[in-house]
Amino acid sequence: MDTNDIDAGTDVYDVNGEEVGTIADVENDTAYVDLDPGLTDEVKANLGFGDTDDDTYALRDEMVDTVDDDGIHLQGTH
Repeated sequence: MDTNDIDAGTDVYDVNGEEVGTIADVENDTAYVDLDPGLTDEVKANLGFGDTDDDTYALRDEMVDTVDDDGIHLQGTH
């Protein structure tokens, strides 16, 4: 994943096309996702997000399927 193509505010979608959050920040070649506060911890774990703080999660390259004009689309398994 080329983080140069990702800006804060970019939408993030799961494998079913459901929006799960937005990019909160990009630092040191790592994009951080602010997940929808309605998501349960189980869904967060299934997406493979690791905590960076209470509100954002690091987005790892292997989690990303595609990046296009609509946003970031995640793979089904991690």
